[in-house]
Amino acid sequence: MRFLLVLCALLALGACRKNEPQAPTSANAMAPAAEAGPVKGVDRSHKGQPFPDVKFLQDDEDGPGDMGIDSLLGEPTLINFWASWCAPCIKELPTLKALDRSHKFAGAVIPLNQDSGTQDSVSAFMAKYGVEDLGNYQDPKMKVSGALGVEVLPTTILFDADGKEVWRYVGDLDWTSPEAARLLAEGGAPQAR
Repeated sequence: MRFLLVLCALLALGACRKNEPQAPTSANAMAPAAEAGPVKGVDRSHKGQPFPDVKFLQDDEDGPGDMGIDSLLGEPTLINFWASWCAPCIKELPTLKALDRSHKFAGAVIPLNQDSGTQDSVSAFMAKYGVEDLGNYQDPKMKVSGALGVEVLPTTILFDADGKEVWRYVGDLDWTSPEAARLLAEGGAPQAR
């Protein structure tokens, strides 16, 4: 029995030492630092990337259906990826509604929900927060966000009138702020085909 107790104590002591920092060796001294995740703010590294050839759900006065970027070509489009469980997303939605109502952005504002629930549940959620006027758009299988490499919610992507990414904003932003106005001005006019 004593042997087992001593063995357990030695194993526990050995396990604790694994968490101690290791001295640099020639093998790990030159290793690159771990890549950090997305940082809040503007990311232009995807500029020019086209909207993927995938559809998402919309529910309007004609009823539910599929929608793709082709129906939005000809005007800049601001797509906001959000979810009902995301507190910064919920905080940001009213500013998107205010932007849409202000007509200071000459394009479409698409709040693209990432929840896996029904469109009715998304509609009810939006009504609860008074943002149902933005429309009910949903990407329940996250095909769009996956194809675009969206890693953090909220993330908002501005596409120009030709369906090419201009920039993405990672994290929440007050879309009625001067910073947002400067960013949105980069959307530009349609390019000649």
